[in-house]
Amino acid sequence: MMILLAILMMSLSVFVGERKESSIIVVRFPSGAEIEAEVADTPEKQLFGLAFRDELPPNGGMLYIFEENGLHRVRTKEYRFPIDILWVDESHHVVHMLEHADPCVKDPCPFFGPPPEAARYVIQAQVGFLKRAGVAKNDELTYTLRM
Repeated sequence: MMILLAILMMSLSVFVGERKESSIIVVRFPSGAEIEAEVADTPEKQLFGLAFRDELPPNGGMLYIFEENGLHRVRTKEYRFPIDILWVDESHHVVHMLEHADPCVKDPCPFFGPPPEAARYVIQAQVGFLKRAGVAKNDELTYTLRM
């Protein structure tokens, strides 16, 4: 009961609470392509991600930064559009990719992952981004905080 109450409170804070300006990290790929990724830096953003949004801006995305390297899985529960997903290790190298993860609007929603190798970051981007940017396993990414 307490867990359900906590989830309800977090859900309400997403919609009712004061919104702070999101941190944006520009992720650059070896091809020169970039994603302006919103950082999932609050428990609410980590729980909901891109849920309830109608679209991503061009070259937009979401960057999840996990406290530890691990075999992280993600879901697309309540997403309204398909996405591409990247798993990236601590040294900023791509360890796994998934093209066209469909949204899920009804439970049970599938998990995507875990990657075959430990990852520290997960990046969600517009569907088709991986192909357009020519992303490949072991690509090294660079991150720049946008001020």
